[in-house]
Amino acid sequence: MDHLVIGAGPAGLQLGHFLQEQGRDYLILEAGPAPGQFFRTYPRHRTLISINKRHTGWDDPELNLRMDWNSLLSDDPGLLFTRYSDRYWPHADDLVRYLADFARVRGLRVAYDSRVVRVERPGDFLVTDQAGRTYQAKQVVVATGLTQQNIPPIPGIETAETYGTASVDPADYTNQRVLILGKANSAFETADNLIETAAVIHVAGPHSVRLAWRTHFVGHLRAFNNNFLDTYQLKLQNAILDGDVKRIERRPDGTYLVTVSFARVNEVTKDIPYDHVIVCTGFRFDPSIFGDDCRPELAINDRFPALTPAYESVNVPGLYFAGTITQSRDFKQGTTGFIHGFRYAVRALHRVLEQRHHGVPWPARELPADPAALAAAVIERVNRTSALWQQFGVLADVIVVDGGSARYLEEVPHDLQGPPVGDRGHFTITLEYGPRHDQIDPFDIEVGRISQSDAARAHEGHYLHPVVRHHVPGHEPVVHHITENLENEWNSPEIHVEPLCAFFARRTAHVPA
Repeated sequence: MDHLVIGAGPAGLQLGHFLQEQGRDYLILEAGPAPGQFFRTYPRHRTLISINKRHTGWDDPELNLRMDWNSLLSDDPGLLFTRYSDRYWPHADDLVRYLADFARVRGLRVAYDSRVVRVERPGDFLVTDQAGRTYQAKQVVVATGLTQQNIPPIPGIETAETYGTASVDPADYTNQRVLILGKANSAFETADNLIETAAVIHVAGPHSVRLAWRTHFVGHLRAFNNNFLDTYQLKLQNAILDGDVKRIERRPDGTYLVTVSFARVNEVTKDIPYDHVIVCTGFRFDPSIFGDDCRPELAINDRFPALTPAYESVNVPGLYFAGTITQSRDFKQGTTGFIHGFRYAVRALHRVLEQRHHGVPWPARELPADPAALAAAVIERVNRTSALWQQFGVLADVIVVDGGSARYLEEVPHDLQGPPVGDRGHFTITLEYGPRHDQIDPFDIEVGRISQSDAARAHEGHYLHPVVRHHVPGHEPVVHHITENLENEWNSPEIHVEPLCAFFARRTAHVPA
């Protein structure tokens, strides 16, 4: 077959939908009996941090996807997740139900109970499942998610409980001392669950807590999970320990003695007793199924596959990746690790597959190479697009000017080289936060803000705003910022449109003939 997809989670189903629409020869292999197996277990406390905002005041389905973080992309309004839950923070079981319906309604070709145990490449890829069935494919797309818990190399950590195995019944921790390793959402989700019963809760890690409302990375600590911070700062016995856990000792009575080296007090080391130690330090990609002839290189402490801008392995041609395992593209910066981000990355991957392996050019529309027409096309897109909104700084619209006409291409990986971008100079359009935006307290009224009417200072803006770049071979890109707007409406003739039109007028004069 042409395309074999491993995993029927959200990314595998999303890619299957696009392959099905194009009539491609494909199959999805799923280890479990139904789609979305990860979400049958995680998050452990069953509340998603991906928002489900049903009421936006908009009738435009494209705009609504900016506020809908769980739906997969399709033309079927009945397959929007907003029809599956009324809750802003939905239950994980609703997502499991939604994914099963998506696969069924779209008629996707999924082989369930087909856990892949080996991927080899004697010529084409040869994939073997646990029952000994083999599948041959020209391209393999891995969409398995992050299936291994990320366990730091701490002596004695193997004696601790993990996020995936620890009890979620608060009564099991009554009047006990609990240490939680990790400082992201799974750690604070676990801590918040124990506030009413545990005597003491410590959350520990070597790095500072990073708050999503400040960094704009939704994987950092979300407000939904940060109630624990009150109990620390208001001295209610709980605490955040900033430092390294050096050793975990399980004592004969089942309790623990943990050695902590504190970062804030000149590495002072202290032995602290606990009744429970729970490891909540995230997940990692499992590469064990790959043979030596097609084992992908890894990145970021070997937690993720190392990728090209086309979502392809850097060292195994024809081996592609989809979903949360592609978050090395914008690690701890953007949304590629989450459904509302990677659904668009999967669409871009599908367009890469269509272009490379089926000779289908990247979708494009023709425009006059007139500055006013180019500006109008950009303004229309940035005021509606959900893809550039969610994949800020990762996906870009591209305008290629050729004489008196131009081609407008949507949602291209911003660093994808060669076709469809070409080498004669082009414009890219992205949505981006400003420089050092994560170092600024957005609630500090003393922090200087850029007036929304000051187009000349648009490049100083911290909040999400459109950025247009002109790329000419051999030269640094020339950049134009469209000033930020509280309602994200970039349509003022004087502030947004006219400066952009003037930029295009200057730069189109420099496009090589």
